[in-house]
Amino acid sequence: MVTYTLKVEQKKKETVDTVTICFKQPGLKKVKYEAGQYLTLIFRINGRRHIRPYSFSSAPGVDATLNVTVKRVPGGIVSNHILDKVNVGDMIEVFQPMGDFVLSKVPKEAKFKHIVLWGSGSGITPLMSIAKAALAKNEHDHITLVYGNRSFETTIFSDEIAALEHEYPDKFSVWHFHTRAFVDEFDPYVVQGRIDPEKVLKVMKDEGDIKNTVHFICGPVGLKESVKIELLNINVPSANVFSEDFEVTRDPKAFEDVFTQNVSLIVNNQNSEFEVAKGKSILEAGLDAMLDLSYSCQTGSCLLCRGTLLNGSVKIIGIETQPAELLPNECLLCCSFPQTDDVKILVDY
Repeated sequence: MVTYTLKVEQKKKETVDTVTICFKQPGLKKVKYEAGQYLTLIFRINGRRHIRPYSFSSAPGVDATLNVTVKRVPGGIVSNHILDKVNVGDMIEVFQPMGDFVLSKVPKEAKFKHIVLWGSGSGITPLMSIAKAALAKNEHDHITLVYGNRSFETTIFSDEIAALEHEYPDKFSVWHFHTRAFVDEFDPYVVQGRIDPEKVLKVMKDEGDIKNTVHFICGPVGLKESVKIELLNINVPSANVFSEDFEVTRDPKAFEDVFTQNVSLIVNNQNSEFEVAKGKSILEAGLDAMLDLSYSCQTGSCLLCRGTLLNGSVKIIGIETQPAELLPNECLLCCSFPQTDDVKILVDY
């Protein structure tokens, strides 16, 4: 896995609990990325390595710096460290950009000229990257952003979004949904309550050919599911709908035949045995045991935590199918749960 060491050039406050970290592009070994991808930051905090993926809020060809935007999570070790401890001039190690929630996924056919971006809270981050890149490329007739927040005060990138509306009045439009706001009769695109996909899509349907739109969704599971259901109801093909998943939904019933077991991991030629409590993945238990394991997305897509199953049986929970890149005897530690007490896995980085 390729890594870079990047220098923090600027730290911008977006809201009371959100900052954007702007990294300087290296002089020689430039970091190449696509709009919508994420950057994985590596920190050593209190003697333990912590790895977290953060979506780019910058866009290639638009922004000179590499920007990631981080919102404080109560009790979050890394997010609090970034907001409170990271300063301009700091050098931070990162993995190469990853992720397939990207603008290049949009079909190239001429009929796909309207992109709709759905997000709430910090889910705006990759959508902002996609919006800026799409507007700069000028390959699409229109970009619509549907964005939910508690209020304007908690809206990340509010000034930048307004600037894009001003710069691209005929190509970029925004629907704001605020859970702590009132409906202003002079500004009907700021709506009280949570995002209402049915209401937005009804307006779009009246304005054009909604079936040939392309949709990017980033936010809580509830938002993703409600948007996907409404798009299905109006016959938008699933191939035109993309969602970013930084969380895994696990059915409690899937753990009925999973119990606490001991597992052996061979990492850098060192064998370590530890207990994996029921409900915890092998990756989570290994990190708790202070093993220096590589990982990023923890959703079964980045493949950084892959290992070779040498013995025993594991159950895959949280992803429907393993990525095609995995060999038959390989597994992903983030989605693997031991089913026998003789599990042994080789992790070769």
